[in-house]
Amino acid sequence: MSQSFALLRKQSLLLMVLLALAPGLFAQPSPPESSVSTVADPFENWNRKIFRFNEFMDQWFLRPVAQGYRTVTPNFVDRGITNFFSNLSEVRNLVNSILQLKGESAVVAAGRFTYNTVFGLGGLIDVATVFDLPERPEDFGQTLGHWGVGGGPYLMLPFLGPSNPRDFTGLTTDLVVLPSLWDYVESPDNYYARFVQVVDRRADLIPAESFLSGDKYSFLRSAYLQRREFLINDGQPVEDPFAQDGDDLMLDDF
Repeated sequence: MSQSFALLRKQSLLLMVLLALAPGLFAQPSPPESSVSTVADPFENWNRKIFRFNEFMDQWFLRPVAQGYRTVTPNFVDRGITNFFSNLSEVRNLVNSILQLKGESAVVAAGRFTYNTVFGLGGLIDVATVFDLPERPEDFGQTLGHWGVGGGPYLMLPFLGPSNPRDFTGLTTDLVVLPSLWDYVESPDNYYARFVQVVDRRADLIPAESFLSGDKYSFLRSAYLQRREFLINDGQPVEDPFAQDGDDLMLDDF
């Protein structure tokens, strides 16, 4: 009974999100290869306020915690934690590869999860990459983009950072609808694990801060848009409407 209620709650949440984002998500959809050229930032004034809020929270809480984590955690332990959470995401990669009819990517995701879980001590060691099976990240936002759904206006979300209606809908779908190994983690352990995952991810991004230059908001916007279109187009180069003087930004971690 409780499982049925939880499923109904998940479906209701997704429906509310879809209804709220439908105007931006489905207005004037465009093919994936040209979608970035139509992306605009009509809410820039509001987005910058959210960006400043996120910056405040990061500088006064998340970054100090992540910096402390980097200081006390040995490199091999840090890498093992990163690999462990990355291995959990292979289920998401598998499901979305199937939804995009990418047979090869689905096989790679299944192979990576099997190798890393069985031979990599439950995912702590990324042996699949050694076996020439590098990760092919796929999420439901990419699935929507693959089938021609436009991204909609650029959004800066509280705590979550850069996004757009399509990718936020994809994130929500990945979290509350599609199958995930996180569904088998009981509360409150799942909250502790999520917190460790967020801190680990933020700690891994600290070295990339040296690449930031000029207006951080514009820089991160360009990096995010290019990264998302790069993933949707499976590595094909795209045009960045916000890049200046032909500069090309491609930060894998954004």
